[in-house]
Amino acid sequence: MSETPPEPDSTDAVIAAWARERPDLELTAIGIVGRLGRAALLLRPAQERVFTEFGLQPGEFDVLATLRRAGEPYTLIPSQLSAALLLTRAGMTNRIDRLVAAGLVERTLDPNDRRSFHIRLTEKGYTTVDQAMTAHTANVTRLLSALPETGQAALEDLLRTLLRALEAPDDRDTE
Repeated sequence: MSETPPEPDSTDAVIAAWARERPDLELTAIGIVGRLGRAALLLRPAQERVFTEFGLQPGEFDVLATLRRAGEPYTLIPSQLSAALLLTRAGMTNRIDRLVAAGLVERTLDPNDRRSFHIRLTEKGYTTVDQAMTAHTANVTRLLSALPETGQAALEDLLRTLLRALEAPDDRDTE
């Protein structure tokens, strides 16, 4: 039995054009990276719509979600938030300022180090992030529903392997 090839997507046209112009190139990796990038671009607005329903920007949701995942007392210091979100301290300060103004987090001095602050979810922040996470989970589940469960599991495994490789320190720089 032969398997039916998948329907072409927008990236197939790009790959076909490059294959015509540069038949000497192996373009499999270009197709994969192109599809990952295009999927991310298409997923982002669909995710942002959910966050907007809760009065949040995606980066603000990320801060609230990081605090919520930290567990009780739902408190971290700004450098921990910055590290978790791969964000500069200045970028983190802007997000925290907006969340403080919205009453979703509070900033308190560290009693052991007067130069450091703690960022803690407020009750309003806790409720908001839990509701937003429920809606976000339902939304991304819907967005990925075109893939069968076995395909989702396989994609997750492949992306995990790719991310491990991309996040690993590059030993080639020291050689």
